[in-house]
Amino acid sequence: MRGTWLLRRLLGIIPTLLLTWSVVFAALQMVPGDPVSLMLGGTPASQEVIQAERHRLGLDQPVHLQYLNFLRHAVTGDFGASFTTRQPVLSMIGEQLPFTLSLAAGGLLVGAVLGTLLGVLAGLRPNGWTDAGVMTMALAGLSLPSFWIGMVLIHVFATLLGWVPVIGTGPVSLILPSITVGLFLAGGLARLIRASIIEVQGQDYIRTAHAKGLPPLLVVGKHIARNAVIPPLTLLGVQFALLIGGAVVTERVFARPGIGAMLVDAVLSKDYPLVQGIVVVTTGAYIVINLAIDLVYGLIDPRISRQ
Repeated sequence: MRGTWLLRRLLGIIPTLLLTWSVVFAALQMVPGDPVSLMLGGTPASQEVIQAERHRLGLDQPVHLQYLNFLRHAVTGDFGASFTTRQPVLSMIGEQLPFTLSLAAGGLLVGAVLGTLLGVLAGLRPNGWTDAGVMTMALAGLSLPSFWIGMVLIHVFATLLGWVPVIGTGPVSLILPSITVGLFLAGGLARLIRASIIEVQGQDYIRTAHAKGLPPLLVVGKHIARNAVIPPLTLLGVQFALLIGGAVVTERVFARPGIGAMLVDAVLSKDYPLVQGIVVVTTGAYIVINLAIDLVYGLIDPRISRQ
């Protein structure tokens, strides 16, 4: 039964990938501007040179042939060279991916720890001063722009106090960007955990556990936490996958390298191979993470894997 459930999940990946890649290809085709002209950067060139370059890049082919070539590259993982740098696309992504993964992992750690603590605190004591204070902080984390939070953190902890550097790629320089990303995640996670705990606490089996005289910590750890963890786990997985796609604003504020910043530059220059390569990698990561979450669901609640 579990093998059938996993097979259905794997087969469901195919239309998702095809739809995502098709939308990205169509969007790139609609972006104004000619890639060759953008590559030349205003340098005078004859029409013969421009046409020869378009032929070399395959841009003179019909759109449907370009689409089929894109799908072939996506399946084989060979995207060729970037239009602008002439470097292999996969090597460019490989150079930037560790920086994005470290930022995503740092933001996830900050958001998961802070959001869980605040959500549990508010969920166990709803409709009181503690709940109101926690939800106010969660709303602030969701509402305040990431670039503003980043600049405030830089001003306070880097400029005034001098505790951490503003720019860099080491572990210390990752602290402020991780907090910037994590605060937004913590806000949504705290609200979701609070709602899940309140909903689970209203179930009959929780009241029965209290009536049996079980210690409160045992009730929370064994009964409430296990049944309230699935919605927050979904949010964590989705947010981590999105962060792999690139926390563009945070990378720009802290002048960090990464997939997000590289993707923005590639779209502006209509660097088809680089954009397509990044999209394939990020969508693949998104699907793998969500599949892993589905497997964890089955471990938490075996009934899910039998559906």
